[in-house]
Amino acid sequence: MQKEQVIIVGAGPSGLAMAACLNHHSIPYIILEREDCIASLWKKYAYDRLHLHLDKQFCVLPHMPFPDSYPRFVSRQQFVSYLDDYVSRFKISPLYRRTVESAEFDGETGKWIVKARNLGSGEVEELEGRFLVVASGETSNPFTPVIEGLNTFPGDVLHSTRFRNGKAFQNQKVLVVGSGNSGMEIAFDLANHGAQTSLVVRSPVHILSRDMIYLGLILVKYIRVNLVDSLMVMLSKLVYGDLSKYGINRPKEGPFFMKAVYGKYPITDIGTCKKIKSQEIQVLPSICSIRGNEVVFENGTTHPFDTIVFCTGFKRSTNVWLKGDDYLLNDDGISKLSFPNHWKGKNGLYCVGLSRRGLYGAASDALNIADDINSLQ
Repeated sequence: MQKEQVIIVGAGPSGLAMAACLNHHSIPYIILEREDCIASLWKKYAYDRLHLHLDKQFCVLPHMPFPDSYPRFVSRQQFVSYLDDYVSRFKISPLYRRTVESAEFDGETGKWIVKARNLGSGEVEELEGRFLVVASGETSNPFTPVIEGLNTFPGDVLHSTRFRNGKAFQNQKVLVVGSGNSGMEIAFDLANHGAQTSLVVRSPVHILSRDMIYLGLILVKYIRVNLVDSLMVMLSKLVYGDLSKYGINRPKEGPFFMKAVYGKYPITDIGTCKKIKSQEIQVLPSICSIRGNEVVFENGTTHPFDTIVFCTGFKRSTNVWLKGDDYLLNDDGISKLSFPNHWKGKNGLYCVGLSRRGLYGAASDALNIADDINSLQ
């Protein structure tokens, strides 16, 4: 059995931030990563035109700023380069292709026993650590909803993690399911490449510009959320007008209230709204069923498609392998505790980047956890 002070599960940005903060305190650790590289979502499963949706000052990891040459909104490739440099600077060496099968606290020894399968050898390796940090991410397992008749669809069906760019879809009829930031941006990319693009928008959403979101993030530090939300909604109405005529409604609750309470980010518009208004992108309601290449929508309309791209988010599997925790994480692998004490469980259990606060939240979590572990040394 391999013994370590801290065991970190996951080598995405959250796990890397955690490792760097432990390194800063000279606390020994080990990282287990199921993929064959760091930040696999960014390196292997992200679309080409992806940029960080927030200003870089809100996305930097602890103890290493972005290069001065980077723009305000960092591209996917720039962020990957930054993470590679981050790993080099802090000498982070994850154990790759290790899938955690169980993690359980041993009350007699006061240690966490983690069993991980080595996907190379097939063997189960056992590790022991005083502290366990869950950093497996909010975007760990792609989720595709169950839809009646989906198995009859003859065209391509892919999750957003398999979409790279719209070049291959020129002149195709493509349905994008999901109106979060990924769905909006992928629909925009498809339309730019000549696809006949439709977008399913099931729920009301707030749409803001990058500058509006930046202003809101600054103001919310100093004034009440409801006042910031009122300003954001007013600015959105001035810039985008009434979008309900195009099939997009605003929620009754404000954008920053929804982010704080539900972890639901407003949409960062990069040009999608203009294409919706010009009818280059058609907005459709929820799907009822699929019959061959025909998709039936809840308003009774039916449309044929060649390809369906599901931008329907992710699920987490923490509840499958983390044993005995009924305090820190809920069944969906998100912290059930309220900010700012959401990162600390019991018996040396912690979570980083699992409070729906993005990279900024993950960086803050890692700093807090490292300080807490250091105080217990």
